[in-house]
Amino acid sequence: MKKIAFIFPGQGSQTIGMGKDFFENSKIAKEMISKATQRLGIDFEELLFEENDNLGKTEFTQPAILLVSSIANAIFKDKYKIKPQFVLGHSLGEFSALVSAGAIDYLDALELVHKRGLFMTEACAGAGAGMMALVGLEDSIVEKICEEQRKSGKKVWAANYNMDGQLVLAGLKADLESLVDTFKEAGAKRAIVLDMSVASHCELLRSAVENLKPYLEEYLKEEFVIDVISNVTAKPYNTKEEAIELLSEQLVNPVKYKHSISAFEDKVDVFIEFGNGIVLKGLNRKITKVPTLNVSDMDSLAKTIEALNE
Repeated sequence: MKKIAFIFPGQGSQTIGMGKDFFENSKIAKEMISKATQRLGIDFEELLFEENDNLGKTEFTQPAILLVSSIANAIFKDKYKIKPQFVLGHSLGEFSALVSAGAIDYLDALELVHKRGLFMTEACAGAGAGMMALVGLEDSIVEKICEEQRKSGKKVWAANYNMDGQLVLAGLKADLESLVDTFKEAGAKRAIVLDMSVASHCELLRSAVENLKPYLEEYLKEEFVIDVISNVTAKPYNTKEEAIELLSEQLVNPVKYKHSISAFEDKVDVFIEFGNGIVLKGLNRKITKVPTLNVSDMDSLAKTIEALNE
């Protein structure tokens, strides 16, 4: 049997209509969405399947993505019995990974990431926060520029290490905008300020850290069934104590996604991405030669199971 790892996408993977194929074809999906609606008082059928403005708001985006990822994973587990070597997620996706690892119930996780989204929004309210995508620069060059700019008073940090030559920055939008030409002069092929009002994985979220901790304490279980790879350290953890510290620090530290994949690619034969779209599958093509399958609807579920049986 193949050795596999489960991986879960983060914010930015959402689209209207995500999870609808699961909902229309799976009792598991219908039940999970119904229970989520009851628990949070959010109409998830409306949020996921109908045109609305809420799906783009962090406090709604996060539970929506986690719910669809957890549904995809639950349906897969129902159809195919296999224990992964480890699980990991990109940013918010680490919470979906925790659900898969048995570290938290999915309903508790939905409540948790809804709170997380609110705390992130509150921390950045009125601050003029933003994020920027950079393509074509080495990490060390970006880090050096950010460090120099912070010394001169600007608030900019590396936030997501997605793959070689692709980094996302976080900080004050005005400061990021002022550095577009600086990064291009340094050799960036693209430097694009994103349409976001929250600055993830940087010091602007420091106030959210202490707000989140009590909920981590309340909802996380003591023991995990599977190791989770931390975004902060790119190393495995499997206890509640570690999780509370690492998930709190994840808010203000960069996501080491490419480091995590590279560090553990030799432990598996295949990665499987669970949730909407194929964002991580696309990144993995540039990071590793280990293939990535995906489960985003019933058709991709069938194809993934077929590939695992080959």
